[in-house]
Amino acid sequence: MDPTSTIDRYLDAYGETDADRRLQLISESFTPDATLADPPLDAAGHDGLSAMFAAVQSQFPGHTFMRTSAVDEHHGAARYEWSLAGPDGTVAVIGNDFVRFGSDGKLASVVGFFGPIPTIDQ
Repeated sequence: MDPTSTIDRYLDAYGETDADRRLQLISESFTPDATLADPPLDAAGHDGLSAMFAAVQSQFPGHTFMRTSAVDEHHGAARYEWSLAGPDGTVAVIGNDFVRFGSDGKLASVVGFFGPIPTIDQ
C-alpha cells in the first residue's frame, strides 16, 4: 500500500467496533511491534493497539476518525491532520499525527497531537 492508503486503513481500524476486523486492519497497516502515543494514551503491538482503539471507542461511541489533510511524506516519515467526529458530524477533537514507516511500508510508530499547532506569542 502507499502511505496515504496505509494511514487511511489505520484510521479505519481506530473506528472499527468488530474486534476481529479491527485486528485485521491493524495487522494490514502496522508492523507487529508498532507503537502509538497520544497525549493521554499509548500502546504497542497489535493487541495493545486494538485495546487502545476499543478504549477510545468506549469514550466516543459512534465517532469516526477522518484524515482532513493530504499526507505530507518523505524519507519514511509523514504527517497529516485528522478529526474525530460524532454521528451527527460534530467534531469532538482535531489533531495531527507524525508517523514513521517500517521497511515493509507499514506504520512503525505514530505520535499524535491534539488541537492545532500552537503559535508563538509575540
